[in-house]
Amino acid sequence: MDDHTRSQHPGMKPVDDTQLTRESWKIFQIMAEFVEGFERLSSIKPSVSIFGSARTRPEVPEYQLAEQIARTLSDAGFSVVSGGGPGIMEAANKGAQAGKSPSIGLNIMLPHEQSGNGYQDISLNFRHFFSRKVMFVKYASAYVVLPGGFGTLDELAEILTLVQTGKTRRIPIVLVGKPFWEGLIQWFGTTLVDAGTISPEDLGLFSVVDTAKEVVDAIFKHYETRGFEPSAQEQEMLLQL
Repeated sequence: MDDHTRSQHPGMKPVDDTQLTRESWKIFQIMAEFVEGFERLSSIKPSVSIFGSARTRPEVPEYQLAEQIARTLSDAGFSVVSGGGPGIMEAANKGAQAGKSPSIGLNIMLPHEQSGNGYQDISLNFRHFFSRKVMFVKYASAYVVLPGGFGTLDELAEILTLVQTGKTRRIPIVLVGKPFWEGLIQWFGTTLVDAGTISPEDLGLFSVVDTAKEVVDAIFKHYETRGFEPSAQEQEMLLQL
């Protein structure tokens, strides 16, 4: 739009060249996050992404359960990926680091709350949630979701949407803590199914368990007839993620 055209619309603000330059350079920052993530995480397979509240204290049973789950997965040969912060994320990294496999933290820079925990063998820092989300999905052989808040629900909805729509491969999505999740699952099965916004078979995209053993069993059961590596078709899906 030239100056003459812009002058015909007095309500439009003139373009701030400084802001436009900053936005353009932002693209390179985003690219750098993806490149570093791809380079540093491509060798961690198989891996499991673990989610849960940043506010969970170490003395709370959910923290201890997350640590146990991560240790069990690590000893079973899975790298463990968390959001890198406190709470359940810290428990996941702590348990993983005590086991045989790498502990990975995908840290996000936030004005409040998030600070990196000290149990990360591989630590990446992100400014953007969307590039961080890709890293959680791209190399994950499973998602394990413990009790959490909006961020945890966001990650759960993200993977359910990607699998449901065929934008990523089908992987185990394991919710931990039946009492915590039962209200949401009931709402899925009544309100959403009854409204026709999801299909009844979409309720089969995830499982709900209570123990570390059940988490590991659910993951191995999914892969008992195939390997952990994505097929050629699945690799193409992940490339287009």
